[in-house]
Order: sequence, then C-alpha cells, then structure tokens
Amino acid sequence: MSVSTFDLFKIGIGPSSSHTVGPMIAACRFARRLEEYGVLARVAAVRVELHGSLGATGKGHGSDKAVLLGLEGNLPDRIDPDYAMARLDTIRAERSIALLGTHAIPFVEKTQLMFYHQTAALPQHPNGMRFVASDADGQELLKREYYSVGGGFVVNCEGRRVNGTPDGAAPPYPFRTGAELLALCAASGLTIPRLMFENEKTWRSEDEIRAALRAIWQAMEGAIQRGCRSSGELPGPMRVRRRAAVQYEQLRQRPEESLRDPLSMLDWVNLYAMAVNEENAAGGRIVTAPTNGAAGVIPSVLQYYVKFVPGANEQGIFDFLLTAAAVGVLYKENASISGAEVGCQGEVGVACSMAAGGLAAVLGGSTAQIENAAEIGMEHNLGMTCDPVGGLVQIPCIERNAMGAIKAISAARMALRGDGQHYVSLDSVIRTMMQTGADMKTKYKETSRGGLAVNVIEC
Repeated sequence: MSVSTFDLFKIGIGPSSSHTVGPMIAACRFARRLEEYGVLARVAAVRVELHGSLGATGKGHGSDKAVLLGLEGNLPDRIDPDYAMARLDTIRAERSIALLGTHAIPFVEKTQLMFYHQTAALPQHPNGMRFVASDADGQELLKREYYSVGGGFVVNCEGRRVNGTPDGAAPPYPFRTGAELLALCAASGLTIPRLMFENEKTWRSEDEIRAALRAIWQAMEGAIQRGCRSSGELPGPMRVRRRAAVQYEQLRQRPEESLRDPLSMLDWVNLYAMAVNEENAAGGRIVTAPTNGAAGVIPSVLQYYVKFVPGANEQGIFDFLLTAAAVGVLYKENASISGAEVGCQGEVGVACSMAAGGLAAVLGGSTAQIENAAEIGMEHNLGMTCDPVGGLVQIPCIERNAMGAIKAISAARMALRGDGQHYVSLDSVIRTMMQTGADMKTKYKETSRGGLAVNVIEC
C-alpha cells in the first residue's frame, strides 16, 4: 500500500478529517455502490449508524452533515462550503434526501441517522460507520461498514482503502521507516524532497505534481487569508469568538513594534495557525495536514518560511511540503494520525513533526538534521490527549495548533544547531507514540469524556 503526498494533504472542508471528510467520502462511496449494483432506483430508505468516537463527538464535528451531503454524491474537495450549508437546510426542512443527487427518498435524521456513543465501537477502528439500504418492503438491498482512520483516509471492513492512491505500480524508492528513508537518500544521493518527487512520478507527471503542490499551498494560504478577514462567533453552543481577524488588525496597525520586539514574528505564526483552525471550525475550506484538527500547524510554519526567511521561493514551498509528507508517511505506515486512536499526539503531534522536518529542509538542513527535527517535534508532544470541549474542534484545538507551530519552528532550529547525531531516532519516537496511544484511556481519545472536555464544563 503506497501513501502519496496528496493522500496526506487533501483539500476539503472542516471541521474534522476523521469525522467530516471521512464520513462524507464513505457516504458517497455507499451511494455509488448502490448505483453500481443496479439497486439505486429501488431504494426506499437508508439507515446510517455512527459508532465509537463518531457516535460520541460526531454532532460537534459535523458527521451528520457530512453523511447527508455524501449520500447526495458530494465529496469534500469539490463541494462549496456555502452550498453545503444551504443544501443541508433544505434536506432537513423537506425531510428528504436525493441519493447521488437523482433519487429522492424520505430521510428523518432522528430515526435514520443514529449516534451510538454508549455502545462498543465497531471492531476495526474507533471511527466506524454502518450504512444499510432497503426497499419499499423493508428488504435489505445493501449493507456496508466503513472506517474513517484519520486524515480523511477511509477503509472498508477488510481494511482496504476506498480513497487515495490506488495500489498498483510501486514507487522507485519505497520506504516504511526513517532508517530506510535515510539509507535510500545516502545510496541514491537524493535529498528527501527529491526522493519524494521521484516517487510521486509513479502516479503523476512532473507538471501535475507541481500543479498539485501549488494548489495545496494556495488552499492553505487561502485559509489563512479568510481566517484573518472573518469575525464573529464559531458554530456551536459555546459561542466561541473568532480572534484571528482582531489579532491581524493589531499586528498590521503596529508594524513598528516588530523593530523593538524580536519575538513578534511568533505572534504572526500564532495568528496564521489560529486563522486556519478557526476556518476549519467554521466548516470552511482547508487542507488536511495531515488532519483537519491539526490543519493549522503546517500552513503557519510554511507561511513563516515564506514571509520571514530570506530567499524563500516556490521551489522551497514544494520542498517543504514533500519533506513534510515523507515524515507523514512514516507515521501513517507505522503508527496513526487518528485522534480517536492515539489522542492528539497523532494529530497536532504528527503535524508538528512534519512541519519541523519540512522547515529544517528548506533552511538547508542535512538529511540527518531533518530526521532529528522531526523526532524533536514529536518527542515533546508524546502523550497529548484529544479532549475537545463540547465535542467541537475549538477548545483547545485552535490554540493547540498555534503551540504546535511554535514547537515545530523551535525543533527545526534546534536540530540545525546540531550535526544530526542524536540519541532517540525518529523511528523510536514513532513507536513510542503508538504505544502511548494504545495505553491511553479511551476517554482521552476524541470522546469528550475526559480532560478539558469534562473539567471546563464542571467549572
């Protein structure tokens, strides 16, 4: 199974890759299966069950909305967020859904879209979904189970991916561990971003790769810009204020302060991260990097490179993303990027590690220094829980992305001050992260039954 740069970086909508993007893809997949099997026209009812973490925090993460839109044939990278909200209002007002946009059937959410948070999760992963379609006589036409395993990746009950890079031709430089990646670079003489570029040529032409990388960065930068312009409150009962626009105006109106305060650039990095994650929390257009909950870390560190590093250019942006993706592949292959499986160390922690590696690369780091930066980025996020207050990707998620970005910059700079030699390897810290996630209590893994999610409400 191959993991591409564009599997880790996917343009989509908020607020969650595992709870919004994944369920939308799964619902669309189920609807298309009905069409492929020739039973779409016979469907009179569809029942959807969301289990485990999806059942526990799905409402706050927009899983219900994602399922409705997915059944109508929409996909996260194509749907317009404004259209999505308008269409949802219509579906709910009319209590009717149009499968693949063509076959209308009655749909009452209260009885046909069920959140099972009190029962055990489905067997393969905490983010499990079951779809059942039946005819007018109540006879089952098709039943399928899907799992949203983090970062918008969806697998079926057999563990096979239903989206992303298809199995087929093997890339010229396959690797599963950091040690293998370092050895390949040494043997081939390629840098990490160049090796990733050569691997991507297995599935796309050089021009297509560059165009796709450019589109990823444009979407990231667009999220920053929209976040800096948008004010008001985020969706949900907590009525959390959007802060990025106010902070942007404060920084923009007092540029002279940067001459007195050498750390003012960190205020900008914080701003970039918060702007993206406020957009995500509002259901706007963002890039999974590698998840929606951690979508602000990599764009903010990359924007730091663009705005504050002399000589920054488009090739540097490409190299940053390719290097970050190489690091992300290691986590995807050997651990997890799912908060429901390993806590937020698998989301913001992984994003911090990816961003640290990417920044070290474009600042001129050696392969060993890049690996060291990525290791530092994760080492100091180990054990971080996923405890969203109210089941919403707002508190502590938005600020947590800003902190992850600052840690990534520090990790890269720390690694560049060394010679690349270090005691703890990236492979070791990835194994440790996965073991820590396995030992973590379920209530700290995106269920909103522990940590801040409980104590903030009690206060």
